[in-house]
Amino acid sequence: MKFQSIPIMRIFDEEKAKEFYLGFLGMSLDWEHRFEADSPIYMQVSRDDLVFHLSEHSGDCTPGSKVFVNTNEIDKLHEEITSKGYKYNRPAITVAPWGDRVLEVVDPFSNKVLFNDVQTHKQ
Repeated sequence: MKFQSIPIMRIFDEEKAKEFYLGFLGMSLDWEHRFEADSPIYMQVSRDDLVFHLSEHSGDCTPGSKVFVNTNEIDKLHEEITSKGYKYNRPAITVAPWGDRVLEVVDPFSNKVLFNDVQTHKQ
């Protein structure tokens, strides 16, 4: 049995969402959907095995949510995103209370993505 969880992140501005998720985080736009030309957008973005749905639809999800993402290349990710000079977010790698190194980014809608370094995880 295999599962894949796809979080839905509430957004309020398509351009700001694309600037953050595509430009800053380096994700790709897989598809987008609107019921009509002036309807809210619903889209999927991804990077490798990481997939998010981004929604302007009221009631789909709560703004300010947090998603926990394990990664094995936190230093490479940190170097990549901080080199872009994105003026709204300058994240640092910190040590979490449980001992892992983490990198938390906050999107323009107060959603948080916590990248957790599995290389430092003590089992």
